[in-house]
Amino acid sequence: MNYQLKMEEILEENKDKIPTLLLHSCCAPCSSYVLEYLTNHFDITILFYNPNISSREEYDKRLNELKRLVSEIPHINKIEIVEGRYEPKEFLQIANGLEDAPERGERCFKCYRLRLEEAAKYAKLNGFDYFTTTLSISPHKDAQKLNEIGSELEKEYSINYLYADFKKRNGYKRSIELSKQYDLYRQDFCGCIYSKIAKRGE
Repeated sequence: MNYQLKMEEILEENKDKIPTLLLHSCCAPCSSYVLEYLTNHFDITILFYNPNISSREEYDKRLNELKRLVSEIPHINKIEIVEGRYEPKEFLQIANGLEDAPERGERCFKCYRLRLEEAAKYAKLNGFDYFTTTLSISPHKDAQKLNEIGSELEKEYSINYLYADFKKRNGYKRSIELSKQYDLYRQDFCGCIYSKIAKRGE
């Protein structure tokens, strides 16, 4: 499936209304282009739920940058932030036994599902029209797997999933430009301790 075209079809279906979107966000740089793109189409609530982040210091740094971005980026429709709980043990439980798995491997897929399922639950509980995640903008993330998980959760929780591959149409390139424009902190690892260790070993 071409997830970019699928998203465009959904946007076209909703062109005469402003649906609500629960957007899971991992960080400000990845959110920058996604917000720029989607704010014309949705009222957006960002869910910052990332128990994979290795330290409270790193978690707070990313959250504060996201808050600053939202306060500064132009937007037509509503954008607000909801902070999820920070419980690193939730990530460590799903990563157990997969500590040595490579990035874009099974540990990452379980991490995708952990965060996307929290978004699906929150969206369903609070009556959102759609849910999705910023994660597909990263060239280090598997967009096909993310969308497969989103599709499964759409059925499981009866909540519409916004299919997307935000790196398409120069989305990743634009996120870099916006990061420079807003002087955003751009981390050099995904957040988890295992990616941090792997980065050091390069």
